[in-house]
Amino acid sequence: MKIVIINSGSSSIKYQLIEMPANEVICCGMIDRIGLETSNLSYSTNNNKIEETLPIPNHKTGLEKISHLLMDEKVGVIKSTHEIEAVGHRVVHGGSSFTNTVVINEEVKEKIKQLFELAPLHNPANLEGINVAGEIFDSAKQVAVFDTAFHQTIPVVAHKYALPNYLLTENKIRVYGFHGTSHKYVSEKAIDYLENSSKIITIHLGNGCSMTAIKDGKSIDHTLGFGPMNGLIMGTRSGDIDQSVIFYMVNSLGYSLEEVNTMLQKQSGMLGLTGFSDLRDIQSNAVQGNAACQLALEMNAYRIKKYIGSYSAALNGLDAIIFTAGIGENSSLIRQLVCTDMEYFGIELDHAKNEIRSKEIREINTPQSKTKIMVIPTNEEIEIANQVYELLLD
Repeated sequence: MKIVIINSGSSSIKYQLIEMPANEVICCGMIDRIGLETSNLSYSTNNNKIEETLPIPNHKTGLEKISHLLMDEKVGVIKSTHEIEAVGHRVVHGGSSFTNTVVINEEVKEKIKQLFELAPLHNPANLEGINVAGEIFDSAKQVAVFDTAFHQTIPVVAHKYALPNYLLTENKIRVYGFHGTSHKYVSEKAIDYLENSSKIITIHLGNGCSMTAIKDGKSIDHTLGFGPMNGLIMGTRSGDIDQSVIFYMVNSLGYSLEEVNTMLQKQSGMLGLTGFSDLRDIQSNAVQGNAACQLALEMNAYRIKKYIGSYSAALNGLDAIIFTAGIGENSSLIRQLVCTDMEYFGIELDHAKNEIRSKEIREINTPQSKTKIMVIPTNEEIEIANQVYELLLD
């Protein structure tokens, strides 16, 4: 079964064509900076690699470009879109409506739309990808895999807010959790690798960041909540903040609620602290003595360390911490800052191992470290493909 996986962001599309059940990646690529004259496109197969800079005004144009490459006489890997049996879509917020992977119909699309407010940076782009893919791959089953689904196992003591009860029972306001496909994928890889590990903290660090406490393979707590904005310091999102700051900004400083929302979602986090949202720029400037960048890196690591402490308590122990996603996999500096002065939790970093770059699962702890420190590359597309295949096989 050939399955196209589409992960639509606000200005990007990540994609893979995967042959199932072999998990064979036939081609993969990405388009970013959608809407600009300088959009970047990459397309890679076993035999060909293409990288272009060209104007891609919208997601429809981007997906059409991808489909043309898939069927191109010279570099293509299929002859017709009808060879594609399914298209799997990552959808960030499923709310209380979706606890499992589903085949997409008009009712599903309407419910995704109703959740726009809870994930304004993600769900609109996810739905756009669904609509456009439905036109291009018109004979394929369209399937949605929700980031929130993995976290449905979080117990009520952890997912319920201390608000009037009706807000949960009637309005479904609760912790939902995100990055579920990534946390599920790397935690299962860790459990297979370690064989007898039952208490794990997975640390997903990219432009969006989150951590999950996982016990016996199930999510029991998570840093993101009702929407994907709280918890860790992120690229442009603030993470945890005292709610009274919002009321002060509105009532005393004259900000509108919309302005505050925009600030917390798009102008805060590492961008607000440093002027840069890309960690590579922040690290480079920190090395050159930029005090704001140095402090932001320390704040970022400190927030992660606080959650390691609280989740170790929730798990009543700790077998392993897992770093994953773009920053988690590639930034030895962030891993070093997080793991420094954590001996109380049995966390001891091997600095030489930490500097090694690899796409393989690896341990970066010292031999005497009681807690394993691991780097596991995430693969949300493979995880989505597995869930789509299992759904359609039933």
